[in-house]
Order: sequence, then C-alpha cells, then structure tokens
Amino acid sequence: MTARLVFILMGALIACALGLVASQHKARKLYVELQKEQVATKHLDVEWGQLQLEQGTWGTHGRIERIATRELNMRLPAANRVEVVPAPRAEARP
Repeated sequence: MTARLVFILMGALIACALGLVASQHKARKLYVELQKEQVATKHLDVEWGQLQLEQGTWGTHGRIERIATRELNMRLPAANRVEVVPAPRAEARP
C-alpha cells in the first residue's frame, strides 16, 4: 500500500514539475513578445512625432503662399475687387 502511494505521489510530483516548466517557458515566450511589441511601439511613437512635424511644416502659411505665387501664379486681387461677405446670422430655435 505504501509503495502504491509513493508511486502516485511521485507521478503527481512529476506532473506538477512538468506543468511548472511549461508555464515558465510560456511566460518567457510572452515576455520576449512583450519586449518586441514595446520596441515596435517606440518606433511608431518616433514615426508619429516625425509625421506631426512634417504635417506642421507642410501646412505653414509661408509655404502655401510661396506655392500659390510661384507654381500656381496666383496673385492678390486689387482692393477694388475684394468683396466682404457677411456671415449668416444664427437664428434662435424654439
């Protein structure tokens, strides 16, 4: 009876040890994957910052005016040809 109990306990011990090894292996794999994703996140953050800077550069008034005058040959109209259109009034709604 005691030998049987020893074998059962030994089997349970081996099963627990294998489960522990498997869970540690999985945890290490997930940690490596997490580190890769963190590196990718840092790269994307840097790229996002560069894109925001580029967007700000492309949209400056000086650049737009320069393109309008040089490439599109646009000019300001004469003062007598400028008309100011008033904004529509907001009506009170019941």
